Amino acid sequence: MTVNMTRLTNGMTVLSDEMPHLKSAAVGVWIAAGSRSEGADEHGISHLLEHMAFKGTATRSATDIVEQIEAVGGEVNAATGIESTSYYARILEEDVPLAIDILGDILSNSTFDPEELRREKHVILQEIGAAHDAPEDRVFDHIQELAFPDQPLGRTILGTAETVQSFTPDAIHDYLGQHYHGPSMILSAAGGVRHEELVALGEQAFGGFADQPAKPLVPAHYVGGESRDLQKDLMEAQVILGFKGRSYKSEDFYKSQILASMLGGGMSSRLFQEVREKRGLCYSVYAFHWGFADSGLFGIHAATSAEDLEELMPVITGELARAAEDFSDAELNRARAQIKAGLLMGMESPSARASQLARQRMIFGQPRSLEEMVDAIAEISIDDIRNLAADIITGSKPSLASVGPVEKLMWADEVAERMGSATN
Repeated sequence: MTVNMTRLTNGMTVLSDEMPHLKSAAVGVWIAAGSRSEGADEHGISHLLEHMAFKGTATRSATDIVEQIEAVGGEVNAATGIESTSYYARILEEDVPLAIDILGDILSNSTFDPEELRREKHVILQEIGAAHDAPEDRVFDHIQELAFPDQPLGRTILGTAETVQSFTPDAIHDYLGQHYHGPSMILSAAGGVRHEELVALGEQAFGGFADQPAKPLVPAHYVGGESRDLQKDLMEAQVILGFKGRSYKSEDFYKSQILASMLGGGMSSRLFQEVREKRGLCYSVYAFHWGFADSGLFGIHAATSAEDLEELMPVITGELARAAEDFSDAELNRARAQIKAGLLMGMESPSARASQLARQRMIFGQPRSLEEMVDAIAEISIDDIRNLAADIITGSKPSLASVGPVEKLMWADEVAERMGSATN
């Protein structure tokens, strides 16, 4: 595999990992702007823009866009995140020029037709309704808002019915013009690709984007608190216990990822073994860590029945408190192996590899080799993990979000007291 990186004249980055043995390729554009880039009156506009990019350009109709890529056996899609948005295609190697031409067209020349906008707003309103009807989606929305209230980082990606309905074609054009700039954009590809060709195609398709810096993000401030969304008619309770995590720029970022894996990253993890296998207190339990540009969120999610809820939280808090004292080297080695395997598997898939390269460019400034990442993980000691676990648990006020029949759920102040966490 050969990774190359080139900066275009407008500051856009072109990344590639050439895999000569493959006859297919994945190519996409990643923009360092997502829901966190929005003002309060723009809530949901990043996601709406992502949808509207496929609804017609000056030279292609919405039907043309999908028919042209599918006529060669390819596929095209997009995704909106908290700090980035991506537009990507999977095609055969000879169709890379077509894919880049289409991606460039939808990002440079979309018309945002009012009638298409009206229909797409309706689609997104259905998406918002579906998320509201899904308790697991709702509990993640609640924990994000608890952790970062009244901040862009704490708002949902989809927006609200009111904000989505308010957006006009001009508002979408303005948002794109404010955030889609050369230095904020990455053209990343993997598989049957040639870097020199990508650079030439990228210059042609995206050279019109301005060479100007990204707008600064509103600084994140973790707060914490409690939210109970009582729904007695549901059979299952969804619970997330969260703490302040670490930025992906922090020296503790990899440690936080390993800690999440050790606590609840697989069937051999502490939480899965103790909570589900030994006690049968829930169907699902796992830990996660989200790193952002200047903060993070560390959490444990569990789904259980109302009758098991009262016993569940004392067990989870007990495991958290104990982890800071007696994590073992065997647990650390398993977590290292899981992360290494995930990195290697990502390198074998063109789509995953193109995404991996773009994320690394955004996070670290440049792609990292497997050896660099494995070495960074290998340097982490069991004392590092124990100290980080203790710091996360005691260093911030917990966030406790729940949805469902949660009358018997432990209150957040009791959680804090049991673990010695901060209360403000």
